[in-house]
Amino acid sequence: MVVFVVRRLIETVIVLVIVSLIAFSLLHITPGDPALYILGDSATAERIDALRHELWLDQPLWVQYGRWVTNLLQGNLGNSIVFRESVTKLFAVRLPITFHLGIVALVLSILLSIPAGILSAVRRGGWLDSIISVFANLAMAIPIFWLGILGIYFFALQLGWLPVQGYTSPGDDFWLSTRQLVMPAICLALVPLASLTRQTRSSMLEVIRQDYIRTARSKGLSEWNVITGHALKNALIPVVTLLGMQLRNLVGGAILVEQVFNIPGMGRLLVSGVFGKDYILVQGMVMIVGVVVALANLAVDISYGYIDPRIRYDE
Repeated sequence: MVVFVVRRLIETVIVLVIVSLIAFSLLHITPGDPALYILGDSATAERIDALRHELWLDQPLWVQYGRWVTNLLQGNLGNSIVFRESVTKLFAVRLPITFHLGIVALVLSILLSIPAGILSAVRRGGWLDSIISVFANLAMAIPIFWLGILGIYFFALQLGWLPVQGYTSPGDDFWLSTRQLVMPAICLALVPLASLTRQTRSSMLEVIRQDYIRTARSKGLSEWNVITGHALKNALIPVVTLLGMQLRNLVGGAILVEQVFNIPGMGRLLVSGVFGKDYILVQGMVMIVGVVVALANLAVDISYGYIDPRIRYDE
């Protein structure tokens, strides 16, 4: 198992190096002179040259990359062009908000999707399977922004049950924070919920046809023990893979959800950076998302070894 984990760690480091190169290249593939964009068209040539020197833009690419990585390892992501403050400080404020929303949505999707997928597979062809399958297909097709607007219209404007928009920290007002997260969390959880339900159903259908499942049933084990003790664990690998892909929302957030509900998270920050041509902010965002996705993939790979020991012995 140690060799298995070490190999995955080395692969993750290689991926992070590649991500850092991609993020660094954003500075150089952006059209125009970054220094000129920061200072404006009215800036003199002397001021532009001074800023280029300050930003190390007059140095060779490998020197610029080395300096950028050094600052990155020290937690310095540079200063935002649009917001005129440290990108690290911006992320420190916005990241917990997106984490809060993302974790609530992720937990909600897991708690609902796996039981729904199991029930759908066990009751294949029945009315319950039909209802779950129709819901999962509809959920995959419904645009998130449209669902969010409908939720605001009915539950906020017409019924007055939930707030229209905004975000409040649970430490400041737990009840208000919970009410504000209901609609955004449901919208953000909808697509993962549908995809995880379908994947769980598909995996369970494949597993429950295996010979060892029939053997377990022939021994007189209850259906609950057969499903939870034998079938579910072997059906989890593709589900865990799909789940790991959803973890990127913990940092990137759902841009549409944060825009519709006016939540000041990482998604809205990224939109502001893109429209403001704030390459430094976008650069840091790409790197942070890349780190989270790489670590999520590492966690998924390691979990494979615990779910199915054959995987780590095959390495």
